[in-house]
Amino acid sequence: MKNKVILVTGGSGFIGSHLIDRLVGKNKVICVDNLSTGSRRNVEHHEGKENFVFIEHDVKKPLKLKENVDQIYHLASRASPVEFEKFPVDILMTNSLGTYNMLELAKKDGAKLLFASTSEVYGDPERHPQDENYWGNVNSVGSRSCYDESKRFGESLVYSYQRKYGTKVSIARIFNTYGPRMRSDDGRVVPNFISQALKNESVTIYGNGKQTRSFCHVSDMVEGLMRLMNTDYTKPVNLGNPNEISILKLADLIKEFTASTSEIVFRPLPENDPLKRKPDITRAKRVLGWEPKVTLEEGMRETVEWFRENKN
Repeated sequence: MKNKVILVTGGSGFIGSHLIDRLVGKNKVICVDNLSTGSRRNVEHHEGKENFVFIEHDVKKPLKLKENVDQIYHLASRASPVEFEKFPVDILMTNSLGTYNMLELAKKDGAKLLFASTSEVYGDPERHPQDENYWGNVNSVGSRSCYDESKRFGESLVYSYQRKYGTKVSIARIFNTYGPRMRSDDGRVVPNFISQALKNESVTIYGNGKQTRSFCHVSDMVEGLMRLMNTDYTKPVNLGNPNEISILKLADLIKEFTASTSEIVFRPLPENDPLKRKPDITRAKRVLGWEPKVTLEEGMRETVEWFRENKN
């Protein structure tokens, strides 16, 4: 059986680079990234390998390759809340036009495309935990809508290609993921808390800290993505860790692991920021035989150490 040619968009980003680490070896991997949020450092250990190619390219433009690809992991997109107000049009176009361009490539090559969707399609959920049959509670004109709605549109486009052209597709709805290689200026809660705690600066909580999230280690996420790609299952699948924790408890945990003297300060909750977020992973267990293995404590210790060693 010949080695697969696998394209990863957003491949030098946080999740994408960990995915490439798993894929390189048995496959030829083409990493595509415009480096708007990703970093060549995340994949530099693969540079020069015969089965690894890096292409600096923006998926909002069509991609022409010399060879056919077998699989496309479409992960390219800004995903940080701090960028929703800075780059709303770029986010909208990446998840619409960028997804269209990758689907066109998949259609041409007969490749399978896995679309990295998000738990944000559920918005500020009125159903808890969130299962894949829940249609969500999204503000289509709020400041977060550039991301939420473009991912919802992306899902619709993916299924339109499946229905009209028979394109092979999968959709992963990715819940909060953390681990080494997160950007310290990412704006999400884990890098924010760790960066502040390591500098003994005030740890900033938006809201009262009682809101909850469920954090999945990047190694578990990559395993779920690979299992989903290599099935014929086409309905959306939640990938995340169902162990829920309050933001205040997370702050306390990170302060403990960093031995920080930081004070915790509270700021107003941003518009439409979800109060609860927890995946129902019944489908992932049944279809993929997948569930997270890394505990929050061991994963967060590893992440803190990575941030300590890679201070900007």
